Amino acid sequence: MGGLDCRSMFFFLFLLFKAFAFLGAADVCSNAILLGLKGELGDNGDAGEQGRLGKAGPTGQPGLRGELGSQGDTGPMGKTGPAGERGDKGIRGTDGPPGLKGRPGTTCDCGRYRKVVGQLDVNVGKLKNSVNFLKSVILGIKETDEKFYLIVKEGRKYKDALLSCQLRGGTLAMPKSEAANALIASYINQAGLTHAYIGLRAAESEGEHAFTDSSPLQNFTSWSTPGSAQRNGTCVEMASTGAWTPADCDAAMYYMCEFTKKGRVASTAL
Repeated sequence: MGGLDCRSMFFFLFLLFKAFAFLGAADVCSNAILLGLKGELGDNGDAGEQGRLGKAGPTGQPGLRGELGSQGDTGPMGKTGPAGERGDKGIRGTDGPPGLKGRPGTTCDCGRYRKVVGQLDVNVGKLKNSVNFLKSVILGIKETDEKFYLIVKEGRKYKDALLSCQLRGGTLAMPKSEAANALIASYINQAGLTHAYIGLRAAESEGEHAFTDSSPLQNFTSWSTPGSAQRNGTCVEMASTGAWTPADCDAAMYYMCEFTKKGRVASTAL
C-alpha cells in the first residue's frame, strides 16, 4: 500500500506541473497576439555609421569648357632635334689681322733629302723601263711621244680588224707621213712579220683611197710600184719594207692598231 501511495502522489504532482505549464503558455500566447494602442511619435535617432561604397554609376556628359588658366612655369628643355639642312655659303668676310711671327724652323739636312730624292728618281726610272719592257716585249706595244701602236697577231678580215682596233679604243694604223710610215714598217719587221693591214682603203664609189678617219691621201704615198693603187683590191697592206700593196679585204691577215695618247693631238709627222 505504501508503494501505491507514492506512485499516486508522483502522478498527482506531474499532473499539477503540466497544468501550471499549460496555463503559463496560454498566458504568454495571449499577450503576444493582443495589440496595444499606438504610441506617440518618438524623437529622431542618432546618425548611423557611413554605409559601404556603392557601385560606380554611368559616365556623365562632358561639362562646359572652363576658362583659360594662367600661364604656367617654363617646362624642362626637350631633346635635341635633328640637324637642319646646310645653309648657303655666306659672303666672304674681311681679312683678319696678320698673325704673329713664327719661330725659326729647323735647319734642313739637305744632303740626306737629296739622297732620298735621288733614289726615288732611280726607282721611278727602273719602273718606267719595266713598263716599257712590258708594253714592247710582252704586249707588243710600241710607243712614240703622241701615239701607241699595237701589232695584233691574229688573222682577221679587214673590216673585222678595223672593228677590233675600234673596240680597243683606237683604229688601224694610218701612215700619213714618211716618218710615220717608216716607224710602222720597222714595228712590222721587229715583230717578225712580212706584211699587215693598215688603215687605208679605196672608196667603193670613186675608187680613191682614204684613211679610216675619212681623210684623203695627201702628198705622201708609198705604193710598191707605180700603178699599184689601180690594181684589184680595195684594202691596203704594208710590207715590212714600208711598201703599200692593194689587198683583198676578205683575206685574213695580221694588223696594226693605232692609239692617240690622251691629252695630245696627233701630229701629221706621225
